[in-house]
Amino acid sequence: MSIGARCGARSDLRDQTAWYSTYRQLADGSSAASPTEGRRRLLELSARIADHPFWRGWAGTPAARMELKELAQRNVHSATPAVRRAG
Repeated sequence: MSIGARCGARSDLRDQTAWYSTYRQLADGSSAASPTEGRRRLLELSARIADHPFWRGWAGTPAARMELKELAQRNVHSATPAVRRAG
């Protein structure tokens, strides 16, 4: 069974999605928080993701981590409008 099939309301998917959302807000300058607060939030989320019990078991393979990241990126992309850059 893939991580996606087990991930519905998992806290690691929620935290990874929040990580990408926070990163995107910092990158495009749309964050209501200061850049320092955003970086602190990224560090906090990174620690929570890395320390999640799921990653300590046999299922915490590099492939499963990549699948988690891909799911979280899709969540962020579907929840936020595309950023158009002038160019």
